[in-house]
Amino acid sequence: MRDRILISIALVLVVTAMIWADTADGLASLLLVVALSSVALAAFRGFSEERQFLTTIFLAALLVRLLFGVFIHVFEYREFFGGDAQTYDINGWILAEYFRGNHTGDEFAIQREWATKGIGWGMNYLVAGIYLVFGRNLMAAQSFCAVFGAATAPMVYYCGLKMFSNKNVAKTAAFAIAFFPSFIIWSSQLMKDGLIIFLLVLAMTMVLQLQKELSYGAVLVLILALFGILSLRFYIFYMVIVAVIGTFVVGLTTSLNSIIRRMAVLVILGLGLTYLGVIRNAGSDIERYANLERIQITRQDQAVSAESGFNEDVDVSTAEGAISAIPVGLLYLLFAPFPWEMTSFRQLITLPEVLIWWALFPVMVAGLWYAVRQRLRPSMPILVFSLMLTLAYSIFQGNVGTAYRQRTQIQVFLFLFIAVGITLYRESRENKKLFLAARRRQIDDALRARGGV
Repeated sequence: MRDRILISIALVLVVTAMIWADTADGLASLLLVVALSSVALAAFRGFSEERQFLTTIFLAALLVRLLFGVFIHVFEYREFFGGDAQTYDINGWILAEYFRGNHTGDEFAIQREWATKGIGWGMNYLVAGIYLVFGRNLMAAQSFCAVFGAATAPMVYYCGLKMFSNKNVAKTAAFAIAFFPSFIIWSSQLMKDGLIIFLLVLAMTMVLQLQKELSYGAVLVLILALFGILSLRFYIFYMVIVAVIGTFVVGLTTSLNSIIRRMAVLVILGLGLTYLGVIRNAGSDIERYANLERIQITRQDQAVSAESGFNEDVDVSTAEGAISAIPVGLLYLLFAPFPWEMTSFRQLITLPEVLIWWALFPVMVAGLWYAVRQRLRPSMPILVFSLMLTLAYSIFQGNVGTAYRQRTQIQVFLFLFIAVGITLYRESRENKKLFLAARRRQIDDALRARGGV
């Protein structure tokens, strides 16, 4: 009851803030949020007995993200927190105008070519679709991202429950994703990070479902999630594919039904991705972007052009250079920004979160060790994907800010292991209390028995 009252009050504040910030755009944004949230809540509540928890965690996460989005909109902090929002706004508007037939000419054709075929082209199409319906409304576009950012928390609950069959683990992980600062920051704005994280969790949840039984609905959702990942950040698509295929090809059971199910999933998945043109587009992306020379150019630009660059002298254009970059890159990816290297206000505001993350790291290691020993099969796709993405980012990240931002794509799964570690600690304390209580009862019984004698 108390949660409902607090959420109702917060809801009134959010609605008031959005309309106050920009009446026309705010009302349109609220309409979009209500429509998407209704669909999300219907889906979450329809597949779980924990309807109240999932509703509360989704709405609370959504309200926090919408409020932060209003703050950025009113005080014009988009460039401070994430300049990519401006780029997606421009590219989306260009595409929307093209679809309306309002712009022609060589200069516009060049801009449209970049918007439709550059890296992350899916984001441009998404924004264009929103602008076709609501006009050029950046608040509506960022609110769209906020809904999916909030929806990641319930999805993490489902993912954690399928991995560990423990509601405490699932709830702890969902709570962390809902309110950990970096997840709020990157999913409250018109940026693709929150969407990618949602799609990653959705894909892995479907894989865990397909490990248990063949479901055509789960295969369809997995195909769509993979297509979405490809359209937003193509190289992550390959890592997910490797994790998925590895899970179903290797498997940890040799029963005939299991083998048939895994092969059926792979065949349907391959046909679906081919039909959507994923294989063809993925191949062209590899030719254009996925080579060490191109990675070195991008990495060097990140390291040199920003004050927070690191490992500027490392050359990853060769296999030896790429391997040599991993130790330092891994350290910065997992733990940066370091307090003693914080030289700007933007870095300084991350200090509380960084310290909390450092404190949670040993807990994560404990949870990870438990998963490897006790829950290897359901954990396999997430372990493989997380390891691959961690190594990849360790090689081609050369900027602390970018590493901090893209770390969330790994953290979303690491928080599952943190939740396991926390649950193990709580259970250990509870078992210790029960043991001590039982021991005291034994001693009291013994003393009473002696007194009676």
